Amino acid sequence: MTLFPTGKTRTVAQALGVVLFMGGMAWASVPLYDWFCRVTGYGGETSTAEAGSDEILDETITVRFDGSLERDMPWEFEPMQREVELRIGETGLVFYEAYNPTDRPVAGTASYNVAPFDAGGFFTKIDCFCFEQQVLEPGERVEMPVTFYVDPDIVEDRDAKYIHTITLSYTFYETDLPAETTEQAALDTGARAATKPN
Repeated sequence: MTLFPTGKTRTVAQALGVVLFMGGMAWASVPLYDWFCRVTGYGGETSTAEAGSDEILDETITVRFDGSLERDMPWEFEPMQREVELRIGETGLVFYEAYNPTDRPVAGTASYNVAPFDAGGFFTKIDCFCFEQQVLEPGERVEMPVTFYVDPDIVEDRDAKYIHTITLSYTFYETDLPAETTEQAALDTGARAATKPN
């Protein structure tokens, strides 16, 4: 028995180390990439703010709106207006409409992005339905607001200053219902079953 690792043992240890390192990097890559996108606007990620811009320019920009659903999401979902033109720095308010045509409560969460990607860091949301999960009861139709502005710094950016149209896109996907909604739905189903005539 030797006190020093043999060539085979060293190779196995190195291979195991590489596997553990790559697994750790894969696990950390999603939150790191998400953080990077939010900070830089890369990949169409937007910024957020508590209030509107302090500066409003005379220059205007057009913002278009798009809505879609993940394949199995049963809602209907679309923007109530397709585009707005506003001054850079001016606060805009638009609404999306969602409708649950099913006979059960459905929860949804919206993912979003901005195109072109260079505009992502300059598109700033003040309030948005996408910040939290939405639950629609059976047959419920709602109007959901988005309050935003385009940061005046966009006109100083080497690439983004040439952008005249920005598209904000949302995709809703179904998520698990909150526990209290699930419990209430079970109670309602039980109550309906108890009142049915035999």
